[in-house]
Amino acid sequence: MRRKGGGLVLAAALLLAAGTTTTLLSQQKGGNDVTGPYELVPNWPGDICGPGYMPGSTAGIFAENPDKVFIYYRGCVERLKDEVWGPTTMTPERNMSGFDLSQKDPARHPRWDKTIVIVNRDGKMTGSWDQHSKLMVRPHKVLISPYDPQRHVWIVDDGAQMFWKFTNDGSKIVQQWGEWKVRGNDQTHFARPTDIAWLPDGTFFVSDGYVNTRVVKFDPSGKYVTTWGQRGTPPNDTRPGYMNTVHSIAVDAKRRVFVADRSNSRVQIFDENGKYIESWPNITRPYYIFMAADQHLWVSDGATQKFTRFSPTGQLLFSWGTYGAMPGGFHGVHQFSTDAEGNLYTADVHIGRAQKFRPRAGVDRSLIIPRQQGFGGSSSN
Repeated sequence: MRRKGGGLVLAAALLLAAGTTTTLLSQQKGGNDVTGPYELVPNWPGDICGPGYMPGSTAGIFAENPDKVFIYYRGCVERLKDEVWGPTTMTPERNMSGFDLSQKDPARHPRWDKTIVIVNRDGKMTGSWDQHSKLMVRPHKVLISPYDPQRHVWIVDDGAQMFWKFTNDGSKIVQQWGEWKVRGNDQTHFARPTDIAWLPDGTFFVSDGYVNTRVVKFDPSGKYVTTWGQRGTPPNDTRPGYMNTVHSIAVDAKRRVFVADRSNSRVQIFDENGKYIESWPNITRPYYIFMAADQHLWVSDGATQKFTRFSPTGQLLFSWGTYGAMPGGFHGVHQFSTDAEGNLYTADVHIGRAQKFRPRAGVDRSLIIPRQQGFGGSSSN
């Protein structure tokens, strides 16, 4: 009996060491822990598209601070009376097959405004960059470098084959890369780029992307430096540097570059010049990778619909998340962001939904996703 009891104690210890939520070991009655260490902020954001419409596929989200959250939508779509997934949520079938973002079929194209909006902590829309909607083809990510005191806003559009650097208020395009709707695989052209990550000196890396299978490095001025990556054979290519659907990118404090090799269900790691270091396998379809200030890598994936935390050396520590269109569930978290108050913001790409979560009262703070690498915990961010 002592051996059996010791085994139970050991099992409990292992669960805690792995970062499993404490609710699994609590005596609370009922519930099924849909939102992990967070609680959903209801009715956030508010009405974005106006009467009769709702946001389309939600590709990107970034919290500059709790009162300034950028959301990157793929237009506004008609609200249907029989929308069975809820009054503000599209069915994945309607989202994936019902719209033509190529702009070749106007009758099937969403209403193309409110692509880039800004909302405050209460979900009220405080700004919209409608003047730039004509540039957007298939919105992908909205980002701010954690090392930029001017907080320029970077927009990645894989359908336009471009990415832009805007002033923080959206009044001016500071720089741009690529040629609008022209694919290429050279120093000035891209083929469906997906994400950007920065070093402290302003050097940045672009994941490129759905068609190209490479990482492109630029110096702080935006000048091309180098590229690496070759086309692999999905879904199980294990060769170093061979990639398919290069969907997200992050860097750590050691200047290592983490690449979401989505179609091969792994994360590959390189030094800043493209030398292969290692791979973390069996990370199912990583949609977005996020290097936290504490150097743990967080991943949202499009298969299990979970958030997963990995140690700096790749050990699986903790995961949570629930598939579904119910409030607090997920269906393709394409990008997520955190703010200095500990709030989490998510963009569901498959059903057209942004959500905000706040930490539960009394929750173990080690389970909360920290600020992004470079931002630290400063409330000024």
